[in-house]
Amino acid sequence: MTVLLGAHDISEKRKSIRAEVEYRIYPGFNADTLENDIMLLQLKTVVQKTKEVKWISLPEKDKDIQPNTLCSVAGWGAIKSNGTTSSRLQEVNVSVVDRAECQERWGNKPITPRMMCAGGSADKRGFCQGDSGGPLVCSGEAVGIVSFNYNYNCTYPNLPNVYTQISKFLPWIEKYINNTSLSFLKR
Repeated sequence: MTVLLGAHDISEKRKSIRAEVEYRIYPGFNADTLENDIMLLQLKTVVQKTKEVKWISLPEKDKDIQPNTLCSVAGWGAIKSNGTTSSRLQEVNVSVVDRAECQERWGNKPITPRMMCAGGSADKRGFCQGDSGGPLVCSGEAVGIVSFNYNYNCTYPNLPNVYTQISKFLPWIEKYINNTSLSFLKR
């Protein structure tokens, strides 16, 4: 598995770095419910910060993000439902949705305390197919990871998008930061 660092347009090879990674899937991941939808990537080589390659902070402690907080989500996924992926990095601002409201809107689909919601119905925008694993960034911190939306509908989303809430996994993340050379995650 490899990652591409420093690219904003993946059709252009300049100024980007391809690096091999090892990965570690959270042991409690449930593919049916998408509970605990998180994976750590460990670079196999050291990568230096550049104008194009920068670090992003993780939350310092477990905390919920306040509803209506404006955040951004980015990725190279499709721009519309069932569309093709984009070669250019796309970014959109979305508002955090209260978890209880999100659960009420989703009905029978459990929105657990390890998930958070943003965008979708109220913003009429959010992530799309191909954006999975991308960051939800609020005030310069990576607080969420793109997980799922309703029926892959990203053109006219009628429910909030769901993210894995990173702060809920800090003990697991810290275990690997402190025991390995996951230097790209260090704050």
